[in-house]
Amino acid sequence: MSNLATKLWRISQFRQFSASFSKPYIPTIEGVNKSVPFENLLEEYSRIHWDDTVTAEDPTVKRMFTNLMAGQRAALASAITLVESKNPTKRAQGNVLLKLVLDEERDKYKRLGRDSMIFRIGISGSPGVGKSSFIEAMGNELTVNRGKKVAVLTIDPTSAMTGGSVLGDLTRMQELSRNPMAYIRQSPTSGSLGGVTRGIHEAVILCEGAGYDVVIIETVGVGQSEVSVSDMCDMMCLLLSPAHGDELQGVKRGIMEMSDLLVVTKDDGDLKAKAKMTQAEYISALKFMRPRLDVWRPEVMRSSIMDKESVSNVCSKIYEFWDAIGESGDLERRRQEQMQKWMWNHVKDEIMAVFQKHPKIANLAPQLERDIKSGKTTPGLAAETMIRVFFGV
Repeated sequence: MSNLATKLWRISQFRQFSASFSKPYIPTIEGVNKSVPFENLLEEYSRIHWDDTVTAEDPTVKRMFTNLMAGQRAALASAITLVESKNPTKRAQGNVLLKLVLDEERDKYKRLGRDSMIFRIGISGSPGVGKSSFIEAMGNELTVNRGKKVAVLTIDPTSAMTGGSVLGDLTRMQELSRNPMAYIRQSPTSGSLGGVTRGIHEAVILCEGAGYDVVIIETVGVGQSEVSVSDMCDMMCLLLSPAHGDELQGVKRGIMEMSDLLVVTKDDGDLKAKAKMTQAEYISALKFMRPRLDVWRPEVMRSSIMDKESVSNVCSKIYEFWDAIGESGDLERRRQEQMQKWMWNHVKDEIMAVFQKHPKIANLAPQLERDIKSGKTTPGLAAETMIRVFFGV
C-alpha cells in the first residue's frame, strides 16, 4: 500500500471512529456541571480532580503535621494513607502536608547537615530468598543494638484477577512489628510494577519527617521494579539464595550493576558450603562489571538470621557505604537527580489519570478495545484516535 493510500485509509478510519462525537457531549461523571459547553469541559473536570482550596491552615493538615513531627506512629500511618488517597481534597491535604514536611527537613538539614537525613535502603531478591526474615533481623540489629528508628515499607503483589493482596509480610515480622522503635507499612502494588507508586515515594519523605533514621523498602522480587526502587534509595542491597542452583542465570545483569551490596542468605547448616560457593561465583562475576560509584565497589557477603554477628557485619558494611557517599558528595547529587526523575514520573501518572477519566475517552475506549480485538484497527491507530479526541483535533 502506498503512503498516500495509507494516509487516506487512516483518515477514513479516524472519521469513522469520531463520527459519533460530532454532536455536543454531555458528561455523566459525578461532580461535573452538565450545563457547561464542551470547550470548557476540561477546565470543569480539573475542578473535581484537584482541590486548590486546601492551605496550611487546614485543621487536618495542622493536626497531622504536629503529630507527625512528634514522631507518633499513628500520625505517620494516617499521613501515608492521606498521600495515597485519590480523593481530590485528601490529595490536596497530603500535598500541603508534604510541603510542610519538606520545609521542615530543609531547615533541619541546614542546622545538622547529613545527620538529619534518613538512610534509604532498597532490599531486593528473588521470591524465597528470605527478604522479610532478613529485614526483621536487620531491623532488630539497628533498633536494639544501634539505637536507630527504622521504618519498613513492604510491597505485596496485587492479584490481576481479584485485585486483592496477601499482605503477609507483617506475619513474618512479628517481633519487629512489636518494636516501638520500628514502623512497618504494607502496600499492595495495585497494578503498578513493583508497587513503586507515588505513595511509596512520598511515604519515604513522611518517614523522614517523623524522625526515622532508616527506611527499608522491600521490593516484590527481581525484575523491572528494582529500577524504580533504585531511583528512590541511597543504597540497593541484593539478597541471593544458595539453594537455587546456578542463580547467576536467573539474576539480570542490570540488577547486579545497580546493587551496592550483595548478601548470600541462609549461610548456616547444610547450606553453608553452597553459600560459600555462591559468594565466590558472584565475586568473580562482579570483576567484569563497572561500579556505578567511584567511591564504592560492591562486595559480596554471607549472612544468616540465625547468626546475629553476621547480620551485624552486614549493617556495619551498609553504614560504611553511607559514610562513603556522604563524604564524597554523591549522596546529595544522587538525591537531587532522583527527585527530578520522580517529578516526571508524577507528571506521567497525573496525565494518564486525567486522560483515562476524561468523559469522552471513557466512552470511546471500550469501542476501540473491541475494534482492536476484532482486528478492525491497530493499537497505534486507536491510541492516535483517543489523543485526537482528547485534544479536539
